[in-house]
Amino acid sequence: MSTTNGTTTATPFGREARRFEGIRVVNYWKEGHVAFVEMDDPPANTYTHEMMRQLDEAFLDARFDNDVEVIVVTGKGEKFFSAGANIAMLNAVTPEFKYMFCLHANETLSRLEQTPKLVIAALNGHCVGGGLEIAMACDVRIARKEAGKIGLPEVSLGVLPGTGGTQRLTRLVGKSRAIELMVTGKTFSFEQAQDWGIISELFEGNAASFREQVSAYAKQFCSPNKAPMAVGHIKRCVQTGAELPLQDALALERELQSLLFKSGDAKEGIAAYNEKRVARFSNR
Repeated sequence: MSTTNGTTTATPFGREARRFEGIRVVNYWKEGHVAFVEMDDPPANTYTHEMMRQLDEAFLDARFDNDVEVIVVTGKGEKFFSAGANIAMLNAVTPEFKYMFCLHANETLSRLEQTPKLVIAALNGHCVGGGLEIAMACDVRIARKEAGKIGLPEVSLGVLPGTGGTQRLTRLVGKSRAIELMVTGKTFSFEQAQDWGIISELFEGNAASFREQVSAYAKQFCSPNKAPMAVGHIKRCVQTGAELPLQDALALERELQSLLFKSGDAKEGIAAYNEKRVARFSNR
């Protein structure tokens, strides 16, 4: 309940739902051309509406920052990337608020997925429920070996993975396996996730070593090592083109290629190849 001008009105927020207002639960920093977005709500980095708003803000900041060429999404600590939505918050709010909460989360992850910059999910620990849904909205998922479990166990709560999980998991592993994983709600190892194509790379070592490896992995896609515009356009061809009829997707590919041909980095890459030297890209 809240009071305005002496009148008491109902609010969809309970005490638990509002506890993060005004508190930073998402950390954002840059290392060179890499922007790091870190969920920070120990112990499990579960997200409330406030955290999702902060994630949205961070993703937009990275999108609009011309100096950012790659985005890394990760979790604070050594045990959890994210365990998904904060169940105490969901227990405290109305069904109408739950729907709006899921709608905003879907919009946030769709914006992340369509951002024309490479997005890497660095799985430092368990990645379940909505945490996996965040990770699947990223372009590439890398993880620390034997650091946690992964899965979509929402069926045990009587609900479905409602932040893109049913659709993105299906596109990664196919219909039959996706249905089986979601209706059983079972979790599985990062190693199994790699076998199924959910995770791209596994890194060995402790948490500190993993952070160093993540940074090095992300920087390989930044200038001067790679042409960021080419990396971003490859992402757009795949993310958007995969949902289009083939001829439309090929047209998109041609248009984006024509833009790259006009770029300084394409001139540099072609010249470096002919001159038998290493290209030095500058994101122009």
